[in-house]
Amino acid sequence: MTKKKIFVWACDYSDNTGEGKLARLFLNKMNEKDNFYFILNQKKKIKQKYLSTIFGIIYCWKKFLKNERVCYLNYLPLWNFLIFIFLPPKTILGPITGGANYSKSNLLSYFTRGIIFPIFYKISEYSLSLRKSKLVFSTDLLKKYLSKKTIKKSSFNFVVKNFLLTKKVRRRKKIDFLIYYRKHNNKISYFPYNLVKKLIRLKYKVHIVGDKLNFPNIKNYGFISSNKLSNLQSLAKYTIISHENPYSFFILECLSNDVKIIVKQDMKRKIILPKKNLIKLDYDSFNSIKKLRI
Repeated sequence: MTKKKIFVWACDYSDNTGEGKLARLFLNKMNEKDNFYFILNQKKKIKQKYLSTIFGIIYCWKKFLKNERVCYLNYLPLWNFLIFIFLPPKTILGPITGGANYSKSNLLSYFTRGIIFPIFYKISEYSLSLRKSKLVFSTDLLKKYLSKKTIKKSSFNFVVKNFLLTKKVRRRKKIDFLIYYRKHNNKISYFPYNLVKKLIRLKYKVHIVGDKLNFPNIKNYGFISSNKLSNLQSLAKYTIISHENPYSFFILECLSNDVKIIVKQDMKRKIILPKKNLIKLDYDSFNSIKKLRI
């Protein structure tokens, strides 16, 4: 059987970032459905994702005008309507991303994500309606912004449905909490700083991956390789879910490593993850936190 050649643009194809892991998972699933031959073009020197978008659109048009099949893999947030307007026809789109949760206490975040982004979503949705291909969304967080017509031609929760939750060999748990922290405007609004402070006061062993968190008596690892992260997850008892995006690769990988997921009381019923792995917790109650099994 002859392989179908597809030229792919990716701004991130690494194995230790969410964007990179999502890109790899998408191509793997494409290859399972048909026999594709991917030619990946990744501009490693372009660190700015927004600039990479411009190069990606130009690259796709060059290949399209040569009558080649093209795929724009990532970065694909729904608010970036320029991508959906200017990509050539018949471009295969990677999973569309974006989080619908935002903090109203942060005025800039509220104005951007609560007022501006919904307008951008509608422009993107109209542009996508002109494309005949089925749309793939990484989660269902943006579903409430979409019309019934768009929902009908879309599939949601690509990450959750396709991530293989393989239970790994259990190891002796030495880390009480392993938490992913990012200094991102929207993520910071959702990060439970006060909960972490309570954990420290209770002398729980708190380890942080990602950006450095300047709290006393915690261990920061920074950004680490997938193998090292997986090793740490296998040693961890608990983590805290990100309410900005509860379906991150970090959380899914924690589930594979038998890590219990702490969620706010009002969030458990809304999250489509194995309920037996989710533990409801009152973040404001010192007594509730003390009762965690360590």
